[in-house]
Amino acid sequence: MNQDVNGDIERLLALLNGALEAIRTEFTSVWFPVQIGLIGVAAALAFGAMMAAKRSRLIAVGEKWPTIARQLLAAVLANGGLIAFVLIVAVFRGAMLGLLPPDRSYLLGVSVSLATAWVAISILAALIRNHFVNRVVAISAWTIAALSILGLLKDATHWLDAVAIVIGGLRISLLLLIKTAGLLLLTLWAAMAASNFIDRRVRSSADLTPSIQVLISKLIRLTLVTIAIVVVLSSVGIDLSVLAIFSGAVGVGIGFGLQRVVSNLVSGIILLADKSIKPGDVITVGENFGWVDFMGARYTSVVVRDGREILIPNEDLVTQRVINWSHSNDRVRLDVDFGVSYASDPHAVQALAIAAALGVKRVLARPEPVCHLIKFNDFSLDFVLRFWIEDPVAGVTNVRGAIMLALWDSFKREGVEIPFPVREVRLADNARDGIERPSRAASQPG
Repeated sequence: MNQDVNGDIERLLALLNGALEAIRTEFTSVWFPVQIGLIGVAAALAFGAMMAAKRSRLIAVGEKWPTIARQLLAAVLANGGLIAFVLIVAVFRGAMLGLLPPDRSYLLGVSVSLATAWVAISILAALIRNHFVNRVVAISAWTIAALSILGLLKDATHWLDAVAIVIGGLRISLLLLIKTAGLLLLTLWAAMAASNFIDRRVRSSADLTPSIQVLISKLIRLTLVTIAIVVVLSSVGIDLSVLAIFSGAVGVGIGFGLQRVVSNLVSGIILLADKSIKPGDVITVGENFGWVDFMGARYTSVVVRDGREILIPNEDLVTQRVINWSHSNDRVRLDVDFGVSYASDPHAVQALAIAAALGVKRVLARPEPVCHLIKFNDFSLDFVLRFWIEDPVAGVTNVRGAIMLALWDSFKREGVEIPFPVREVRLADNARDGIERPSRAASQPG
């Protein structure tokens, strides 16, 4: 192995010496400054053309084009200066080839090739909307193209493959890492793009319930990502059987450090499968009341009345008591407790309460509201008014408040008194004397 490494180092040094010699020869040639000057002129003319194109607002031409066409047009306009540079330099080189040997315009040819490669790669990469992935793909592809244009790709590939370590039965080199990272980036982006497309199609289907839509989307995304990883590992020559030791370590990590994460993941799948909670439901978990907005792999997002978004772990929704106000149907019965004085007619109070409830817009006429006398209290007759609504998503506290205001107005109009406790305090003789004695002492002159 040491002999192979020494040989690789010697070849690398020879490559560098050859490149330095070619650069020295090129730099010492009288045609080198001429080509540099022509490249500078081309860059100045291209910059002027680019500024003129920006002022002409050509981007407005494709405002009504399809999305992909608009993206390609924007990429072409963004590289307009470089395209003009390529055309101008190509004209200069064509003129020099007609008058001089090809080696006198070598630098112009390299410039044209490198710039053309960047333009083509940049325009194609514009189809990738993710900015980070776009830049990584464009730079990586252009680097490979530049090495190929300069004739260094084979030697660079050999050197990257020579720098390697062996772990178990797996040989890991720099070339393998770069290839794996690049392919993973592309395949995962393709898998996520495909899953997003399928997700939009699934969510537009009216035949599927919201929970089934989310479940199908999650399973498809997980399947596509798994396939992408397996395909990449197989394509770069990694034997998946050698990863058994790593899978065992991952299993131990899941058992100790990731058990809550896995529990939330499994709980999320259970919730989606049994349809107990789905997006759009109105639920109460502990003291939190709100609407299920999003169900993720680890948590469920619940939006409460004041606009806050509470992230509840899926495990809590499985193990804790959850009130789903709209599980099987949207009808919900609510209770309002109140009391009146003993001077009131309880039969008339019941009729007034039912009429007041029916006067509130959100209260259902069927089932009809009912009012029951439930207790003879110390200072009041206690009643409970029960009524039904079918839109808990609009809130339950506000409808209770509307019922109480309706009861207040009705009782005021009919003269029904709502009692309040009266406390009578009696003082013993010794306590009264203790209070009056300091008062007399304070009234005497000092």
